[in-house]
Amino acid sequence: MSASIQGGAAAATEGVDVAAARRPGSIRHVALREPTAIAGLAIIAFFVLVALLSPILLTGDPKAKVGPIFEPPSASYPIGLDGGGADMVKLLIAGTRVSLLVGFCAALVSAFIGGTVGVLAGFYGGKTDVVLMRTTDYFLVIPDIPLMIVAAALFGRSLTNIIIIIGIIYWTTTARLIRAQVLSVRERVYVKRARALGASNRRLIFKHVLPQVAPLLVANTVLLVAYAIFAETFITFLGLGDPSVISWGRLIENAFNDDAILNNAWWAIIPPGLCVTLVVLGATLFGQSLEDALNPRLRVGHLSVRRFKVRPLRGKLDAE
Repeated sequence: MSASIQGGAAAATEGVDVAAARRPGSIRHVALREPTAIAGLAIIAFFVLVALLSPILLTGDPKAKVGPIFEPPSASYPIGLDGGGADMVKLLIAGTRVSLLVGFCAALVSAFIGGTVGVLAGFYGGKTDVVLMRTTDYFLVIPDIPLMIVAAALFGRSLTNIIIIIGIIYWTTTARLIRAQVLSVRERVYVKRARALGASNRRLIFKHVLPQVAPLLVANTVLLVAYAIFAETFITFLGLGDPSVISWGRLIENAFNDDAILNNAWWAIIPPGLCVTLVVLGATLFGQSLEDALNPRLRVGHLSVRRFKVRPLRGKLDAE
């Protein structure tokens, strides 16, 4: 009997720990506990630090010619020069600021639109849910790349337009994810009790629903940063980016236009591509770890697809 009680207490304690891990204030605890989250956060922090220190690290015009075109790496220029004779190190630092700016801002736009649509559709249901979800389905089936190309060609190639275009395209996944969570939250006992006591819909949404879905929205927003940076890279590579700014996609485009491959100038292509890969990897690792820890739908049952684990029946074994 005592063994069974101890097993039940252990299970209850574990349940409390899992519930605590879903609270908004536990995001920092999750980030410091998961090795993949630490690795992803370290990568993102490095590039963010480079972007913040770019005004100090850069002296003069990064696009200025300082030597012959496609000069190989040397002691003076560790990553060599590009097709215009500019220092690749300075170009990468300047591109970091622009690429991260597009990634984070577009992710915030997408999270705001998707979060708003998901909360309204899940909370009110009925015709509101039908209209918003059918609109989401229409955006979901439209091919991303052709829509980006058409939108960039119609509305211009400014940095602001690129941010808005990417944010408008990638909000659908967030809307469907948040809607599913809100449908569960609105049926909980404390929400129904608050409604019975006369709480308005506005108070229910901001006081009871949003605090429960906010951690999942944060985790999904981190994942959207990876999508946004990758989208900005290939939009710019196709020649639809802002021609007045330097980004990683612009560096790759310039390298191809200047025939870097024919000149065996790998240093003009690989470094910006590697930067894009690392940031996308870091955002994916960090966002996926947060989603695994904060999304209750990924922790249903004792068998998990992402974290395969079988819990022994301690009480039954001790009794036998």
